[in-house]
Amino acid sequence: MLSRYLPIFIVLSILAEILGTVGGFGSSVFFVPIANFFLDFQSVLGITALFHLSSNVSKIALFRKGIDKKLIFQLGLPAVIFVSVGAFFSKYFNAEILTLILAVFLIGLSLLFLIFKKLKLNASPKNAVVGGALSGFSAGILGTGGAIRGITLAAFKMKKDVFIATSAIIDLGVDFSRTIIYYFNGYIHNHDLYLVPILIVVSIFGTWIGKKILNRVSQKQFNHIVLLLILIIGITTLLSVFYPVSIN
Repeated sequence: MLSRYLPIFIVLSILAEILGTVGGFGSSVFFVPIANFFLDFQSVLGITALFHLSSNVSKIALFRKGIDKKLIFQLGLPAVIFVSVGAFFSKYFNAEILTLILAVFLIGLSLLFLIFKKLKLNASPKNAVVGGALSGFSAGILGTGGAIRGITLAAFKMKKDVFIATSAIIDLGVDFSRTIIYYFNGYIHNHDLYLVPILIVVSIFGTWIGKKILNRVSQKQFNHIVLLLILIIGITTLLSVFYPVSIN
């Protein structure tokens, strides 16, 4: 039962929120693997969507000056459309195979941009749409798509405030859409709802600490941190496929 490990769960959730804020792509990339230790996969999808709603509201409030309205439309609209597609089909796909594909994708792309530091995606509408669609579909079907969106935004070499604020407002639309579909899929359970107020406090506190850390980080360091965190996420995700661990 999660109640036995609730203090550990809360501490790890705060850490996920801090890292998600510092990385700029949201807490779900860290929260999903953490929650998988304590909850079944469908419950993880439901509670992650609810947690992420409050998480993104916190980021928008703290980083609102950096919002890029043009990129929100180009990257955000396809993300919202494809998160609905991914959420709908989440009960039909083999989650293990999809997780493996995601892990390989994240490891490969993060290493590519870390090794070839001058490599840069053209900040074109086409690349934004593709990145948004992939991140949205991944968020819907696996519960997390922020790392894919993070790769896209990092490749555009965006300023950190613009990166975080734009990512958060896109994520807000993504989470709102998938929460509705997860509800009708039966992923949001009444016995898990006691976690929602706890995670709201976690999201506010974690985002605030993350912002304090970012104030001491340069733009160059921020770009490097994003790619390193995505690489770590990819490796951790890959290991979780071959060495699954659960305490639920």
